[in-house]
Amino acid sequence: MAMTYIRVGLLPSTTFMVGTVAAAKWKDQENGLRAVDRETGQPMFTLTLFLMEEDRAEAMKISIPSGGLPNGLHPGRFVKPVDLFAIPWARIFNEALQEGVAYRCASLELTEAPAVPQEAAA
Repeated sequence: MAMTYIRVGLLPSTTFMVGTVAAAKWKDQENGLRAVDRETGQPMFTLTLFLMEEDRAEAMKISIPSGGLPNGLHPGRFVKPVDLFAIPWARIFNEALQEGVAYRCASLELTEAPAVPQEAAA
């Protein structure tokens, strides 16, 4: 069954800050089998980004291939996800339906911290 990928549209004012270091993503951790990108074969990583938009913020766990992780990436750094997609998923586990949305991007670009609005600085 093909997965549905939905491109995520963002406001021009949306910013992202790294919340965690990138960690290896596992397909089967017990047997040491890493998750890999289906197109490139690169190992996949996950990290938490904080999406900040107008008066709200939320944590997002995002998967990314190893080649998309820039040097200098660390918690507190501002980034821009390139080709960000939402992937709805559902499964039956212990006879109960579980569902959610996974996020992935092709790469992260390092960006500068956003300017503080004048009224907030005063």
